[in-house]
Amino acid sequence: MSDHDHPIDAREAARLLPTSRFKGPIPWVIAILMALVVIAAAGGLALGNLADTARADLSNAVTVQIIEANPQTRAERAQAAAAALASQPLVVSLRIVPEEELIGLLEPWLGTGVGGEDVPIPALIDVELSRRATASEIAGLQTALDRAVPGTKIDAQSTWLRPVYDALAALQWLALALIALVAIATAGAVWLAARSAFANHRETVQIIHLLGGTDNQITRIFQRSVTIEASLGALVGAAVGVAVVWLLGFQFAALGSGMIGGASLTASDWVIVAAIPLAGVLLALLTARITISLALRAML
Repeated sequence: MSDHDHPIDAREAARLLPTSRFKGPIPWVIAILMALVVIAAAGGLALGNLADTARADLSNAVTVQIIEANPQTRAERAQAAAAALASQPLVVSLRIVPEEELIGLLEPWLGTGVGGEDVPIPALIDVELSRRATASEIAGLQTALDRAVPGTKIDAQSTWLRPVYDALAALQWLALALIALVAIATAGAVWLAARSAFANHRETVQIIHLLGGTDNQITRIFQRSVTIEASLGALVGAAVGVAVVWLLGFQFAALGSGMIGGASLTASDWVIVAAIPLAGVLLALLTARITISLALRAML
């Protein structure tokens, strides 16, 4: 009775083809790549939260600016503008920013001469609206101000912060691009490792084929090796990445800035971060399966 009458089973194939773990730095390369993905993903999610918080805080706020060189006239016009705004149904509250507060904000940039006759500063009114105003509603507020105090200027805070939003969006796209590049690099590392492992056992694979072993049996054996090594690298990399993210979050939280506080990660964000190692292992398995399948096809 020939060997072909008794096809080799999976256990016999596994004994003939011992599990061949990746040699060299491949698991550590995967760990490094996973750590980069975790950091990039956490950074992108934090930037998104920061942008959402800033929009929520500023979408229903406007600032009124009154430019007048004479301090007494400037104060009178500020009071008149505040009275005109208070009668608008869209306005919830308003506050004339004290001149001392404005001077304190500008002194680090313009020196101690701010607020004098040589360097006059405008009067500012912070206005909180009941909701986000449309462009036509902002124009209506400006019209009411022009009737009461000609020469005033109203600015939606979300408008002058648009460059900041654009910068945050650009950083988010950069994080996404980095994640895509790292995914490609991870697939490349697994591809090289799988081809190397297959080449080291090429003769044994041929013997298994002669004994009736199937391509699926051989592929599963190599996939088992990939699962062990990729899981090890992914878990180590994820642990390092989470540690770095936690440390950075702790450092930023120490700044005590309300805006920076909006960049903290939510529970759903942490779920996404936790799913990254699993996605990395699945990518490694898929890459290994395709690599071994193509190698087996080329060998026949």
